Amino acid sequence: MENGHKEDGDMEHPVKSSAHKVNPGKPASLTWQRKLNTKANTLTRFNLKLREIKHLISIIDPFSKRLVTSYHGVPLGGIGGGSIGRSYRGEFQRYQLFPRICEDSPVLANQFSVFVSRPNGKKSSTVLCPRNPEVLKGSASSGIGSWDWNLDGESCTYHALYPRAWTVYEGEPDPEISIISSQISPFIPHNYKESSFPVSVFKFTLSNSGKTSADITLLFTWANSVGGTSEFSGHHYNSKMKTKDGVHGVLLHHKTANGHPPVTFAIAAEETGDVHISECPCFLISGNSLGVTAKEMWQEIKQVS
Repeated sequence: MENGHKEDGDMEHPVKSSAHKVNPGKPASLTWQRKLNTKANTLTRFNLKLREIKHLISIIDPFSKRLVTSYHGVPLGGIGGGSIGRSYRGEFQRYQLFPRICEDSPVLANQFSVFVSRPNGKKSSTVLCPRNPEVLKGSASSGIGSWDWNLDGESCTYHALYPRAWTVYEGEPDPEISIISSQISPFIPHNYKESSFPVSVFKFTLSNSGKTSADITLLFTWANSVGGTSEFSGHHYNSKMKTKDGVHGVLLHHKTANGHPPVTFAIAAEETGDVHISECPCFLISGNSLGVTAKEMWQEIKQVS
């Protein structure tokens, strides 16, 4: 077997299937777990020996200053195709998209958010991540600091079992709504080709225990960035896309600086009879440039939700 493809002379082996059905929207029974408001432990720094540095230098720059944190969860991406880390709090961090380059800090505009509306006019909304103190640093009133960072995290639990992860949001932002976000990246036995795809899939399962119906809007925001300050290097652009099977999305074309090749992110979701998809290909995270601001985008969703 080579990269998941049968070669001449390979013996056929019977495939064993299990009668046990797996619910992808429910956390596995044995997982590593953290409450979203769990405080990170302070990690002890250590020095590398010269021999260890020689081994690492072909993989990563051991001399660069690193952001040390214990918030790490299951990363996004397959094997050998680069990865984007995810904290158990919900942040996207630790961007390793190019050899030897690792951008540890989270890009705080990259978030899932939820808006809930009841027939009686009651509305609630929040970013699905506890507030990070860095959100307000250098963020004008029109930036992402204007969003509703209302998640407490005490009743929310992160579950990890590589290559999958789940986050269960109980009663936030609506006390009668339960949200389960499941994340999976390709990790397929005996199939290196498709296991190396730089992709990840998120699935949301929502339950309403209230006596009235609820309209729920899920928002996914993503900066045109490969980590660090790359979003400010210029000449990036975004465009809408749509396929024949009802998949809507946005392509984020990143003109990477410092000699690295260009990158295109693709964000997409499938529209169904019960799910309506809309796109906003561009808004301003910060600064005073002309265009739709992060605050205006957020307020518009709150009004129509």
